[in-house]
Amino acid sequence: MTNAFAEMLASHDVLLADGATGTNLFAMGLQSGDAPELWNTDEPAKIRALYQGSVDAGSDLFLTNTFGGTAARLKLHDAQGRVRELNRVGAELGREVADRAGRKVIVAGSVGPTGEIMEPVGALSHAAAVEMFHEQAEGLKEGGVDVLWLETISAPEEFRAAAEAFALAGMPWCGTMSFDTAGRTMMGVTSADMAQLVETLPNPPLAFGANCGTGASDILRTVLGFVAQGTERPIISKGNAGIPKYVDGHIHYDGTPELMGVYATMARDAGAKIIGGCCGTMPAHLTAMRAALDSTPRGDRPTLEEIVDKIGPFTSASDGTGDDAGPERRARGGRRRRA
Repeated sequence: MTNAFAEMLASHDVLLADGATGTNLFAMGLQSGDAPELWNTDEPAKIRALYQGSVDAGSDLFLTNTFGGTAARLKLHDAQGRVRELNRVGAELGREVADRAGRKVIVAGSVGPTGEIMEPVGALSHAAAVEMFHEQAEGLKEGGVDVLWLETISAPEEFRAAAEAFALAGMPWCGTMSFDTAGRTMMGVTSADMAQLVETLPNPPLAFGANCGTGASDILRTVLGFVAQGTERPIISKGNAGIPKYVDGHIHYDGTPELMGVYATMARDAGAKIIGGCCGTMPAHLTAMRAALDSTPRGDRPTLEEIVDKIGPFTSASDGTGDDAGPERRARGGRRRRA
């Protein structure tokens, strides 16, 4: 099979990815605690609308509604026997939308964490994790995705297991971790650690990076951390639309479309090749990001101080690597977030 995603990487200066899955589905009526993946068969029109929203906003790629598509996650909803089906259908719906877009749009098969802790800390073995990821990958492959997209990972052991599974499926892939704990993942991985990890894999990703985490400022700092390692592999940045706040019984993200447009151009200038949004990012944000990327000339790599000035303060004093606490503390003293 031709690698459509690799071809797009080679032919485009920068790629706009999609926004949030959960935020958009909640707006369509998904209830907290429900499995979004069940909507692939129960509410296919809404899943098509989810994908179409990204395409209409100008995204070059979108992720399938399969984030929790492993047997471990679906077991919570008594759907562990439907892994292949739910992933295949989620991918098929995406393929339908992408194929009628009138331009090349990449369908990326979303693969999230299993939700279990791997050995030796937890009970999930490497072999069991590989089996679960492989089962999901085969369903996504059957549905016609162009690339597999591992996201929101915290543990290097789980990242390695997924990479092995994707090799078994014979599929190209990308992978992101979530740096949400003072510049580290929940399991202590830093941006430097990840940049080094991907180069040790027998089946390395076509691109790697960060998604979710905390605010847009923090993920830009993480991108700079990847770049500092001298990587030549394309970098992904999918930041949240601001900081979540609890308002009138609902989670609300305070990042405006204007702010996310600034974030997109700064992510590009910082070194990211694939730029999108995560939690809170709606089609309106993507439209602003597309416009900003298309109309704003490339600039110099932003400094930490410039990130704070334009996007807002960091949520922690350091990015976790231990060698930049001084500049980070100074940067935190900048202006308040614009939202």
